[in-house]
Amino acid sequence: MKTKEKRLTARMLAKAVAEEAMAKKALDVVLMDLRTKSGATDYFVICTGESDTQVKAIADSILDGMEKRGVSVWHTEGFQARQWILLDYIDVVVHIFQKNIRGFYNLERLWSDTKIHRVEDSGKTVRILPAEKTKASRSVRQVKRASVR
Repeated sequence: MKTKEKRLTARMLAKAVAEEAMAKKALDVVLMDLRTKSGATDYFVICTGESDTQVKAIADSILDGMEKRGVSVWHTEGFQARQWILLDYIDVVVHIFQKNIRGFYNLERLWSDTKIHRVEDSGKTVRILPAEKTKASRSVRQVKRASVR
């Protein structure tokens, strides 16, 4: 008898990533729902580490945890500098920042017209909170235009 392989949905994968990040004490974990805004990916998971060592530990924990679930990363970046590590699982892209780098790039503002969910640790698992109501202060086009000037 064959057993059915349970395939993770993009949201389930994003939640699993958030759990792994929080297990390594990641700060300010958010899940951004990009399904209606981008054809490139469904979700961003963004979190912060307080040092380059913690940023790498968070990334390693996510990689190991997803491998245990049978999910392989498609692409990685940033492991040498350890200021912003990117893990691309195609449907979910993970951004692990040091605090000052996260503030500089401010992806939450750039993608402020998406649903942004805070993630909190609820003991054995994480809880994805309802999306915050954000007011897009500037459109992506305005941000790009301002950066060209």
